[in-house]
Amino acid sequence: MADPLTLFTSVGLSEQKAKETLKNDALSSALTEAIAKAQQELRPSDVDKAMGTLLYTMVSRLRDPKRLGFLTDQIAQRKISTELQLAAALEFVKGHPQDPINQKEFDSLCGVGVVITPEQIEDKVEQVIKKHKDQLLQERYRFNMGLLMGEARGGLMWADGKMIKNEVDLQVLQLLGAKTEADLEKKPKVQKAKAPAGEVSVKEELTVNGELKIEGRSLMDQLRGAALNFHKPGENYKTEGYVVTPKTMDLLKEHVKVTGGQIRTRFPPEPNGILHIGHAKAINFNFGYAKANDGICFLRYDDTNPEKEEEKYFTAIKDMVEWLGYKPYAITHASDNFQKLYDLAVELIRRGHAYVCHQRGEELKGHNPPPSPWRERPVEESLVLFDRMRRGVFAEGEATVRMKTVMEDGKLDPVAYRIKYTTHHRTGDTWCIYPTYDYTHCLCDSIENITHSLCTKEFQARRSSYFWLCNALDVYCPVQWEYGRLNLTYTVVSKRKIIKLVETRIVRDWDDPRLFTLTALRRRGFPSEAINNFCAKVGVTVAQATMEPHMLEACVRDVLNDHAPRVMAVLEPLKVTITNLPEGTRNDVRVPDFPANEFMGSHVVPFTRTIFMEQSDFREEMEKGYKRLTPNQPVGLRHAGYVITVQKVIKDAHGKVAELEVHCCSSHEVAEKPKAFIHWVSEPKKCEVRLYERLFLHKNPEDPSEVPGGFLSDINPNSLQVIDSALVDCSVSKAKVFDKFQFERVGYFAVDPDSTEDKLVFNRTVTLKEDPGKM
Repeated sequence: MADPLTLFTSVGLSEQKAKETLKNDALSSALTEAIAKAQQELRPSDVDKAMGTLLYTMVSRLRDPKRLGFLTDQIAQRKISTELQLAAALEFVKGHPQDPINQKEFDSLCGVGVVITPEQIEDKVEQVIKKHKDQLLQERYRFNMGLLMGEARGGLMWADGKMIKNEVDLQVLQLLGAKTEADLEKKPKVQKAKAPAGEVSVKEELTVNGELKIEGRSLMDQLRGAALNFHKPGENYKTEGYVVTPKTMDLLKEHVKVTGGQIRTRFPPEPNGILHIGHAKAINFNFGYAKANDGICFLRYDDTNPEKEEEKYFTAIKDMVEWLGYKPYAITHASDNFQKLYDLAVELIRRGHAYVCHQRGEELKGHNPPPSPWRERPVEESLVLFDRMRRGVFAEGEATVRMKTVMEDGKLDPVAYRIKYTTHHRTGDTWCIYPTYDYTHCLCDSIENITHSLCTKEFQARRSSYFWLCNALDVYCPVQWEYGRLNLTYTVVSKRKIIKLVETRIVRDWDDPRLFTLTALRRRGFPSEAINNFCAKVGVTVAQATMEPHMLEACVRDVLNDHAPRVMAVLEPLKVTITNLPEGTRNDVRVPDFPANEFMGSHVVPFTRTIFMEQSDFREEMEKGYKRLTPNQPVGLRHAGYVITVQKVIKDAHGKVAELEVHCCSSHEVAEKPKAFIHWVSEPKKCEVRLYERLFLHKNPEDPSEVPGGFLSDINPNSLQVIDSALVDCSVSKAKVFDKFQFERVGYFAVDPDSTEDKLVFNRTVTLKEDPGKM
């Protein structure tokens, strides 16, 4: 046989393509095998460029090497002679992983023996053009010719695409004639009307890692049906990389029998910390995919590490899932299956796929740890030692159970069981050995008959071991699908780092509103709807998405603008006495909850001789562009219908303005409308207001190149400002924890859990407008 380069060029590959192919050992080996087999059936000279192209396409797209011989035969016998037929053939073998292949069914579904004549093509194209004749004559060459191609091909499935295109071009030319100068002019762009205020455009632009995306669909639309190109329940074997064993098809049939063909997902958090914004995407993806396709989703606690698990985390995780609007089909625990997992581990050892090892944890660290000297110990010996591990004979770290497999990242023989003499929150002291994630995850998925095991991209290195373990035990094997995780700048979400922030008292706890845990976001006043909208805008991407906080805040404003009633509050009060109102004057002023839509309700606030305004709304000296109150410039009072004019400025002993005496009149009585209307309060309720800024100064506080001193050295000293003597109108007196309001002209605020009957505490959720400095 000729050398590979000569062999590849002999069947039509260019020299450059042949050299590129030789760089891929697996591809060049498969192509060599396919060409050799085809040349055995035919004369070498009969394997021409057309056949060589089909063979190359076949081996480069084939995922099941055992089908190489069969497909090569079909191509060599010229049963498969077009790219269209080859695509159908590849799809057929993908859907029929087990022998024998039904040749009759294959021929039928791949168009073997079907001949499409030029006359058939001509007749079909003529029908299609007749159907669209009026529109063609009107739009001429601006008509979408792809539509004609698509409809013609739809009626002639196995026809040659080039022949159809040539016939379409010919008949269009006969109908319209040659292109004119008008046909060659560029089509004018149609200006899209802007969405009215308060409405969201059908399509919105979003930049993810510098790449512009167009997201106009809801999360449910993104997840529904075939939108993600996921396998159908029971068709796991059609997924790239899925391993088919002699028992696979029977196990899948049993799986479909149990599930009824229903989609099943799960959200499997470790109960050793509070969920963060990245988990919101995982929750939306897992629960959302099930919901969008009439499936079910389990909330499964991966409680295999009793040292770090606390009851408060279990409760908080469930609360956050429900807060985001999802109800688990069932709440399960990995610990529900401890006995079954143990029995399966015994079986894995019995089958020779696992062993008891005595290498210490420190020996297994690093990139190239030494192989275990106990890897080939007798099965019976490992079984005895595993039983002793369970009975507490060994100390922690003296023995582990390891699986005989290599993970995709090169990790050799991952640990399946380790010893921990720690009381488990659910099983108590029943067990002193606990399974690892690498062992537990896929088997719990199998036990719960999960159809789609959705996880973030970093778990891709575990996919092969996921499939390996299920197949090694001959249990149902779900499919693991990976998606890109969601990260935010100017924050940290690592559990270890958040604990450090709490321990050093930089933040109060996991729900400190400066963090991006879900409990912190809820406390700050972020609506769950806004977080879900943010996840939908990010989209279900494979690539990791790193977003700016202002994009999340924009989603928050959109929701709060429609749902947070307006009230008036003064953060830095300045007393104002209206001298021309008699003592005891008290009028009711009706304030709309939503000024843009007064039908959505209102509340009443008092208007008396003494009111309070913001200190920043008054200046003694007039400055260019300043439109609010000065000694020479009146200002209007929102909702009250009054205009006030300064009569006297009263200062304290330090020369600071302490009070204003003003004259008021009806806004209808003034000759000139005031330049500004300010908010105010009267007979207000004293409250505490907490203003939050970013916790960190740099975009990536964990990046040593940006923050050489570590994330703890990057704390923003102005991340929290507490105003303990703010004033808010009395309409909020009965507000409950997490109730949300817009303080007019100030921002959006939410009632904090620290509130008491005597004093409300408000957290600023977001400002009214995006701060340009945060871009």
